[in-house]
Amino acid sequence: MAASRPRQLHLNANIFPSGRHAAAWRRHAAPPWPTDFDHLAAIGRAAEQATFDAIFLSDQPGLDPSAVDRPWLALDPLVAWTAVARETRHIGLVATASTTFEHPYNLARRYASLAHASGGRAAWNIVTTHHAGVAGNFGLRELPDHARRYARAEEFVDIVTRLWDSWEPGAIAADPAAPQYLDLAKVHPVAFHGEFFDVQGRFGVPPAPGGRPVLFQAGDSSESRDLGARWADALFVVARTLADGQALRRDIDERARRFGRDPSKVLIMPGLLTVLGDTEGAAWRDKEALDAQLDLTAEQRRLAALFGVPPERVPLDQPLAADLLDGAWTQSKTRGFAAGLLSEALAKGWTARQAIAHNPGGHRALIGTPEQVADDLARWFTEGAADGFNINFDTYPDDLTIFGEQVVPLLRRRGIFREAYEGTTLRGHLGLDASDGA
Repeated sequence: MAASRPRQLHLNANIFPSGRHAAAWRRHAAPPWPTDFDHLAAIGRAAEQATFDAIFLSDQPGLDPSAVDRPWLALDPLVAWTAVARETRHIGLVATASTTFEHPYNLARRYASLAHASGGRAAWNIVTTHHAGVAGNFGLRELPDHARRYARAEEFVDIVTRLWDSWEPGAIAADPAAPQYLDLAKVHPVAFHGEFFDVQGRFGVPPAPGGRPVLFQAGDSSESRDLGARWADALFVVARTLADGQALRRDIDERARRFGRDPSKVLIMPGLLTVLGDTEGAAWRDKEALDAQLDLTAEQRRLAALFGVPPERVPLDQPLAADLLDGAWTQSKTRGFAAGLLSEALAKGWTARQAIAHNPGGHRALIGTPEQVADDLARWFTEGAADGFNINFDTYPDDLTIFGEQVVPLLRRRGIFREAYEGTTLRGHLGLDASDGA
């Protein structure tokens, strides 16, 4: 049984077409197009070579006018991963979709289809969307407020899981001697009446290998943590210090128990940006070479926008002020990223310029040698701050390949990461039984 095996570290790669760094595309002689399926397939193969659990494609259903300095996420993640599924055999495929702009039946059907196309490697990253600028693409003047988005999300995920779980084993007889191809008594109708949705009927897609698609969830508010603790198999979280990760683990454990779940079946995966070098100094020089191609004025504006303040509140060469989050807050960014960055910056005395060098508006940056990175990941894993990591790389696929060649062997040597895939489904990679979450 998967549940009896030793605890393993889980690694996920967070994919951007060229890389996390805004200037990464400039390192390519022929910069990748945001619609280049072959490039995405090459990233998937690199992650599979490193025996990662999964690759993850986030989504913003619209074009962000402030992000014209880099290739953007243009493709529907489900369509992109269906193409990559045919080019890979083991790597899990995590795709984001929003409960604010989708319908449960359509979404359940599309993810079930990806699960079949990939042989049981599909996963849905549940979001409610905080990008206010995309509301107009769906005929809305503005996004619903935070509480209403999460109330809708609760109904949405409830319906999707009911649809996925509505088939019994053996429903398809496919026996030429039998009068019926399908035993309808084993396909149970779903009847749901709620504030946001009414769904009545039978789900038309049979289960894929490995059970229902895996559920990931991202967010940091109390409502988001409840949603994840109740429904998700794994959480993409913000934790920029070990203590923050340990506190978050305790909080999610308590919430999972409240919902009658085994907390060990809810994996915690903080985001992380890694930059490697033969020495720590070499890693920093590589990072600084990319940073030198950034527009610092634009980066200063983005840092200010993260905190919801004017740019003059974050002068480049002065330490970040402790009261940056004391003012009014908008929905343009998740508060968790801002709070995590400010906490780390205050503890380390960072100026705005130093904060910009440490992945502002994103996850913790880990810059150093392969040994330093492996030691850090192992410490978070063994000290209860993480079950794994959602790793960003500055440049794709090159930095992912280097990580697989230089860091993964060190994690294996420590006995916390697989030597090879033991199965072909994402549930199997994550140590989850087919029935987990059902």
